[in-house]
Order: sequence, then structure tokens, then C-alpha cells
Amino acid sequence: MLHAADNTRDGFERTLQAPAPTASTHSQALAQMIRAQILENGGSISFARYMELALYAPGQGYYSAGATRFGAHGDYVTAPEVSPLFSRCLARQCRQVLAELPEGDILELGAGSGIMARDLLLELQACAALPANYLILEPSADLRQRQKELFCADVPHLLPRIIWLETLPEQPLRGAIIANEVLDALPVVRVAPDNGVLRELRVGHDGADFCWLEAPCRDDRIDATWARISADLPAPLPAPYRTEINLRAGAWLRSVSDILQQGLMLLIDYGYPRHEYYHPQRDTGTLLCHYRHRAHANPFLYPGLQDITASVDFTAVAEAALECGLQLAGYTSQTHFLIGCGLDELVVSAQHGAAQPAPAITAQVKRLTLPGEMGERFKAIAFTRDFPEPLLGFQFMDQQDKLWSGRRRAT
Repeated sequence: MLHAADNTRDGFERTLQAPAPTASTHSQALAQMIRAQILENGGSISFARYMELALYAPGQGYYSAGATRFGAHGDYVTAPEVSPLFSRCLARQCRQVLAELPEGDILELGAGSGIMARDLLLELQACAALPANYLILEPSADLRQRQKELFCADVPHLLPRIIWLETLPEQPLRGAIIANEVLDALPVVRVAPDNGVLRELRVGHDGADFCWLEAPCRDDRIDATWARISADLPAPLPAPYRTEINLRAGAWLRSVSDILQQGLMLLIDYGYPRHEYYHPQRDTGTLLCHYRHRAHANPFLYPGLQDITASVDFTAVAEAALECGLQLAGYTSQTHFLIGCGLDELVVSAQHGAAQPAPAITAQVKRLTLPGEMGERFKAIAFTRDFPEPLLGFQFMDQQDKLWSGRRRAT
């Protein structure tokens, strides 16, 4: 039995500038398509399916429709757009790996605007440490084109090293696999645990708008995953409680780990270890949307025109990687990772250069590292295969123990 749940609006939409007519028409068309799927499915779909369509529906989803998503003219700014120092730090971590694996490659998963790839390659070039190939897995045809235009304009001499892929490479890779803000965009299911009974928050349509519908959980995968999660928690969660489960992260990580023959997998994203993700005070979950640089929690606002994300359960990521035979090589905050990669030294060199004034560089560093900005909210987690060297980015501070706090460590 389905019944409505949590369908009140907070007036946020009234504070926003309405989309342009063409964008509004586009959003309405996508909403109509999603509504049709709801009707075909008996009146509701999982939130994971809604999120998948809103973000990735061919030609209509947020990441596949061709509009500007990143930077000042988009909906949000990622760390590589904040400052080239971020990408230069990542380059130093890659350089350490490539030094041990001559003729190794780098694979970037979801390159977004392409700015990170550009700045990372320029830093490696300056260090005489370019990879044999820089592979970019980018399913979006529009983003691939934007990336190519950026590289043609800024680093045409590096184009022979860059290879675009629509699927993971068939050949094993020696080198580094990197992903910045990829895991948070994987579709999640929403659940409502209540005194040992798990219910699912599905998506319906009330004739005017999308709405939450609470229903008995009938997916064995959700039940099994929640059983593992709740067994790790130090105490029962309060009611009412709403949260997310990512059923796709494990399969995604397995597919990526299968191609890593030797080297590093580095993931940077926002999230928490499990005991913090499912904290009693985080009773409305971690769902977060971005529209024109405004963050909010209404995923039904302007489908196809806003980003929808959920924070990462880094304990679940670590568990999945260990099951794949990878070794956990480090976990820490973005601040500590960047410092480990030599951020201080790079700042000094940048301030002595002519590219930007010192106050601008200082402001960038603050945004990347301060706890109230990106510094603590974003985490870096690294896995290796047949690469025993301690990783540069985690030598300043490694916080792996936080992943297993309050529970027996996975093996």
C-alpha cells in the first residue's frame, strides 16, 4: 500500500528566478516522460529510477541535454574550477605513481568541463612526467565536445595523448584512475527505517507534481544492504528517519577495479564514514540539489535543469573495494590530502608567478581547505593494486580508522 509522505514545499521555488521559456519547455517534456513511466509502473517508481532519468535520460537529463552545468555560469563550482592548485596537487599524486610505473596511463572518470584534465596535464608536463595516455571516460557527447574544444584552445600539443572513451577500456590499465565528484551522482534509493521496519520512499505523481510515496520495501537488495548498514550502527535510529542507500556504488567500483592491473584508484567526493552518514541527527538524509548556485533538498524542482546528488558512504566504498581485492591505501579530508601533495609549496610558487594576484590565490586556498568550505566536507580515498609505496597525499594525515569506527574492521 502506498501513501503520501513528506510532500510539503518550503517556498524555496518562489525565491528563484524562473527558467527561460526554452529551458522550461525542456523540463516539462522530461517531467512528462518520467510521469509516463510512473503510470506504466502502476503509480510509482523508485527514487533511484527518478534520479537516473532526471540526470541521464538521453538528450533530456541534466548531464546529457547540453546546457552549461559547471562554473560561474552553471549551477555549481567544483574544486578544479575553484583553483588550478587542486589539479596540480592531484598531478603530484599521479606523478608518484607514474614514476614507479613507466609508460603508465591515467584514466579520468567523468571529466566534466575538462579543466581538471587540462591543469593536471600541464603540471605533469612541467614535471616531465606526462603519462603515455590520458584516457577520459565521458558518456555525455555534449561534455566530450566541450572538453575537446577546451583542449584544442588551451593545450593542443597534448591532444595526441588524450583518448576519449564511452565505456571502460577493454585493456588492463597500469597507472592511475581518478574520479572527482562522480560517486555522489550515482542514483540512490530512499528509505524510512522505523523500529526495525524498513519502508521505501518512492516517487509518484499527484496530477500536479511529483510526490513522495511511502511503501513497504519489496526489494531484497535494499533489505539486505540495510541489514548490513544497521548492524554497524551503535544505536537504533530515531523515528521518523529518512536516508539513502546507494545500491550501485559497489557494482560501479567492481567494474572500475577490474581494469586496474597495477597502480592507484583515487576518488574524491563529499560524504562521511558510515557512523557519521547514518547519524541520528542526520534524520532527513543527505540528498542535495543545485540550481543556479543555490543548494536545496527538493529533487522534484525543474527536472533536467538541476543537479541531484547524495553524499557518499565511504565505509561502503571501502568494503566494496576490499571485496574486489584492492588494498585501502588512504582516507582523509580534502585539506589533508592537498597538504600531503605539497599544496603549501605550490601556493608559494603560484604567489611568485604572474598569473594571479596573491589575494586571489589565498581566497582559492581557503575555499579548498577551510572546514566551512570544501576542506572537511570533501574526502579523498585511495585504493591500490600491486603498489606498495605509501601514497604522497596521505602522508600528512591518514584517517582510515574513521571508516571502521564503532565496528569490527572489514578484512
